[in-house]
Amino acid sequence: MNLDPPSILIVEDDPGVLAALKGALEREQFHVVACDNPLKAIDVMADRDFAVIISDQRMQEMAGLDFLVESRRLHPDSSRILLTAVVSLPTVIDAINRGEIYRFVAKPWLREELIATVRDAVHRHRLTRSNSELQAETARLNAQLTDANRALETKVLDLENQRQQLDAANQGLTARYENSLELCRRILTAYDPTLGSQAKALVEFASKMAESEHFKENERRVLHSAAWLCDLGLIGVPRELYRSFRTGRTDHLTDRERSMMRHHPVYSQTLAALVDNGTELGETIRAHHESFDGNGYPDGLSGSAIPWPARCLAVAVGFVESGLPKAAATEAILAGSGRIYDPEAVRLFLKVTHLVSLPRQVNEILLGELEPGMMLATGIYSPHGLLLVGEGQTLGPGIIAKIRNHNEVTPINQRLLVYT
Repeated sequence: MNLDPPSILIVEDDPGVLAALKGALEREQFHVVACDNPLKAIDVMADRDFAVIISDQRMQEMAGLDFLVESRRLHPDSSRILLTAVVSLPTVIDAINRGEIYRFVAKPWLREELIATVRDAVHRHRLTRSNSELQAETARLNAQLTDANRALETKVLDLENQRQQLDAANQGLTARYENSLELCRRILTAYDPTLGSQAKALVEFASKMAESEHFKENERRVLHSAAWLCDLGLIGVPRELYRSFRTGRTDHLTDRERSMMRHHPVYSQTLAALVDNGTELGETIRAHHESFDGNGYPDGLSGSAIPWPARCLAVAVGFVESGLPKAAATEAILAGSGRIYDPEAVRLFLKVTHLVSLPRQVNEILLGELEPGMMLATGIYSPHGLLLVGEGQTLGPGIIAKIRNHNEVTPINQRLLVYT
């Protein structure tokens, strides 16, 4: 904020009056410039700005109103005061209405009235100047906003074009990725038609499991892709060795041949990286023959150390590769629950595939889906046959906690059925 005293221009051709005005205003700490000639005052105004311009009306060179009209052209924000003894009231009113003067002071003046008028004029000048600066700043900011909006619109259009290009690229990548998976299936089919059929069935089961709410988004993609690629490493195994292993005629196999078969998940992991080098996909493929009890291969992982998508894929692989009728394959899966397979993964597999017919009033659920108020359609037993919760029992928070705590220590491997 400018703290300098405001500048006042006084134009009066009477030296005595001029000196009296100048002295009165300077005693009030105003900075005063006094001129005895209006033409000279116009030259002064060309180089300086004044908050208030005071002019006598009757001067030889120029009438006061005419001078103030000219001063308005040079300094439109200045407050103009007309000082005169004789002037017609209509002339003064018209000058005030047109903005040529701010106030009219009659001669002889009262000192208090004059000082108050000048102070009001200074205040008016400050408000006018502040308003002009504010308008200029508003105009500048509006111009900047307009430019920013134009730039933003351009940026939005660029981003939209980039998004469309990215979408097109992603669609192309997705299509090429799916084509790569299909090519792998055809390679498996060419190696052994049974492998190609199994891959197709695995993908169908994996897709149903992945549609449930028990997977994160990336886990869904991993499970789907792993179903296509998990047996890709078998193409590096001699056909006769693979067929012997598939049909169960393994008595004549050497340790080296058995080791080769047990390491095919590792080979599959390596080959799958040529299609998708995602770490989680590779780990899922490598672990899909691990057993829940730690007796699987190739790394002997157990329990939750096996990735969740791999535990789910293992159930589907066990069902598909068993070569048994549906009922027998289902019983084999149930028999391996808690030993070969994660019981929760088994329950999810049976729930989404509907391989076992249930009465209309009975639903199959996962352990994690148990809720207070549910009624058990079958009793829950430990793996050793100990009844934990009887059939028809309505579940409360305490019973559910008991079931889950027991599962942490000794996995519950049976199906969970509740009445709807």
